[in-house]
Amino acid sequence: MPSLEGKIRYGVVGAGWISQCAFMPGVAQTTNSMLTALVSGTPEKNERLGIDYGLNTYTYEQYDELLASGTIDAVYIGLPNDQHRRFAVPALEAGIHVLLEKPMATSLEDAEAIEAAARASGAKLMIAYRLHCEPGTISMVEAIRKGEIGKPRFFTSTFSQEVAAWNYRAKSGFWGGPVADMGNYPINAVRNLFEAEPIEVSAVGSRTERDLDCDDTVSVILKFTEGRQASFTVCYSSESTEMFHVVGDAGAIKAGPCFGFSPSLAITYELTRGDETETVEAPVTDQFAGETDYFSHCILNDLDPEPNGEEGVLDMRVIAAIEKAIETGQTQTLEPRSRTRRMDVSLKRELSYGKQPEMVAGKPPVG
Repeated sequence: MPSLEGKIRYGVVGAGWISQCAFMPGVAQTTNSMLTALVSGTPEKNERLGIDYGLNTYTYEQYDELLASGTIDAVYIGLPNDQHRRFAVPALEAGIHVLLEKPMATSLEDAEAIEAAARASGAKLMIAYRLHCEPGTISMVEAIRKGEIGKPRFFTSTFSQEVAAWNYRAKSGFWGGPVADMGNYPINAVRNLFEAEPIEVSAVGSRTERDLDCDDTVSVILKFTEGRQASFTVCYSSESTEMFHVVGDAGAIKAGPCFGFSPSLAITYELTRGDETETVEAPVTDQFAGETDYFSHCILNDLDPEPNGEEGVLDMRVIAAIEKAIETGQTQTLEPRSRTRRMDVSLKRELSYGKQPEMVAGKPPVG
């Protein structure tokens, strides 16, 4: 049951940068959500954040106590990817709804187990595709759906940043590296812009002198039906950049920035048809507030969230195929799949940013 004010009560599992500096302040910008608990392995984080937000705090060893406490309706899991199954499945089995950061896990098997747990329990599972609620992204999907660029033919994207060598992502192999961490953005974008699933995957990776525990740079080609294809490159060792083009037989869309978030970032895009180019603007919005507001709305109204476990698994199978393509040097074939649900205007949220907090006992992962 929600709080007396009719708000969904969230427990935050993991107190890293994404939880502290994005999700937790975003919750305060909603009208249907609130924070009641925090799970962390760092005593300083539990103490200071517990006081700042008025939360009940738990260690990871006390997680079962939180699930049985009756003080939460949902959990937000912002842990490293290899911990997602460990904490998502028990919550779902306890009837606690789960907002799970992407990618879902570090193997397709684990992702499918999380999805199965949600189906079996009836608790709601939403994968934290914040861009599914972002106005500019939805506008691009709707423009293509309406035929503004004709039939989409190809998609290209670059997404890069310099991830600190000490960060756990740079030390965790392929599933902590740029494909799992950043590649899910262009993968998810093209799947929704094309409204189709890839059927072949090719990839190549390379490493620099930084000696990370993963390929620094990976380039991927995805083949779709009807002669469509997509390519993207992700990198952990370069200047930050993010952009994509989607080109059709009657026009094109160019977006950049297109994947990130900040209080000064609005996702706008250029729509070109023939000799005419139109800039389509979207407002700056707190994307974490938006996805939380949407998930809470689904819980309160007993609706299945659109970016559910199936959406996450469809991205995961592409990421797993990229890993295999890099290992073998061979193109990987995917079984044909389809998805009837896609993002639409009902998901759109325009919520402003609140005060941005300083991080407790840590530092940002980039730089």
